[in-house]
Amino acid sequence: MNFISDCCFKILANRGKIGRGVIVEVISGLFFLLFLYAATSKLMDYDKFQIQIGKSPILTDFARVLVWLVPAVEIGVCLLLIIPRTIMLGLYGCLLLMAMFTAYIIAILNFSDSIPCSCGGVLAAMSWEQHLVFNVVFLLLAIVGILLQSKVEQTFDYKQLEL
Repeated sequence: MNFISDCCFKILANRGKIGRGVIVEVISGLFFLLFLYAATSKLMDYDKFQIQIGKSPILTDFARVLVWLVPAVEIGVCLLLIIPRTIMLGLYGCLLLMAMFTAYIIAILNFSDSIPCSCGGVLAAMSWEQHLVFNVVFLLLAIVGILLQSKVEQTFDYKQLEL
């Protein structure tokens, strides 16, 4: 019984820090699911993804590289998010990807006519405006995740949980 009370006491002493860690894990999990789903959809429907990227007036010159690079980077970020030592790097990867995807959508909305979305699966059903809102929400989640993870790394003493 003493072991359990010691654990509970140590967890309660760090409850704010643990709460931040849980939020970071949830954010990381959401990004993991998003990018794994997006990469898998693109790779499973590779031909369609390649055609759609090729139709983009912004990406045409880079289409041959992007059809492999985008899913590979998405999967790479997923891997960074599941390794405890690389969560912060993974969150920065999420921020970078979401910023680039958001900038692309803004460019499409402002400088292009009708361009098919090169996203896979359910995400392809969104309008460009809906996609922009979705991306901005995930962009903000990445920022929150980075801020919280930096607090967790600065303040949380994992050794306190060791008995």
